[in-house]
Amino acid sequence: MSDVVRTYRLTKAFKNKIVVSGVDMRIRQGEIYGFLGPNGAGKTTVMRMIAGLIRPTDGVVERFGCQVTPSSRETLKRMGYVIEYPMFYEHMSARDNMVLHAEYMGFYDPRAIDEALELLRLGDAGAKRVGLFSLGMKQRLGIARAICTRPELLVLDEPVNGLDPIGIHELRELFRRLSREYGMTLLVSSHILQEIEQIADTIGLIHRGRLIEEVSMARIRGRHSEYIEAATTDGAQAAFVLEDKFGAVRFKMIGDHTLRIYEPELSTVALSREWVLAGVGVESLTRRNASLEEYVLARIREEDADD
Repeated sequence: MSDVVRTYRLTKAFKNKIVVSGVDMRIRQGEIYGFLGPNGAGKTTVMRMIAGLIRPTDGVVERFGCQVTPSSRETLKRMGYVIEYPMFYEHMSARDNMVLHAEYMGFYDPRAIDEALELLRLGDAGAKRVGLFSLGMKQRLGIARAICTRPELLVLDEPVNGLDPIGIHELRELFRRLSREYGMTLLVSSHILQEIEQIADTIGLIHRGRLIEEVSMARIRGRHSEYIEAATTDGAQAAFVLEDKFGAVRFKMIGDHTLRIYEPELSTVALSREWVLAGVGVESLTRRNASLEEYVLARIREEDADD
């Protein structure tokens, strides 16, 4: 599988303040790459450098095997993007905005424009002036404009902003379709981790301007994906009983009263019985599946602890 995007030591400083530092990123052809991190971590800055909207202070961006330079117009034609708030000529119709964009990009196909509008549920709004659009409709139109030139790489920064739950669900299905049926490679950032969890093949986690991990979703799901969470009246005593009665059990203390036990085959009935016999009150005992959100928060806490 070839690489669509590679970055090497990618660094950006604004007014002598480094906001992105030494980012080595790899995005493979056909995958959906979920780009995650807290607000201000550097996601948008990295995406803008990949799209060629700003120049790196140091480091290299490669798109489709070619190093990005101020004159990299050919590889730019092979990508589409919506970064931050999409801008339009609001006195013009949605379709006219898309025609103008397609002509500028050198790929004008009326059928592709109509198809993009339909994919984003804007087929009936193509003749409508953009100034009358809601925030959610403008967000949809931005994505429609980005895909109407049939790009190989699609870069989307917080694409579900302004959308209701139904709209978010529709975009989730659209991204899967663009990847599987159209062969597009997607780089998507979002603060809604549950959505990224359902569509991403690979996760890139950035914190304080540094890419701290690139990991496949399959690997995340394979790491302690199922566990038992127990809320008790005495976490320390519960942990002692757990080790004493059940041997070498993988578990983690969450605060003073909660244990997370990574041995899903253990009987919750047996656990509860041993704790009660030892005088430990059991407030709840639940089987859970580890989420991407939990994984991301744990990795960020680890980084903060190391600092």
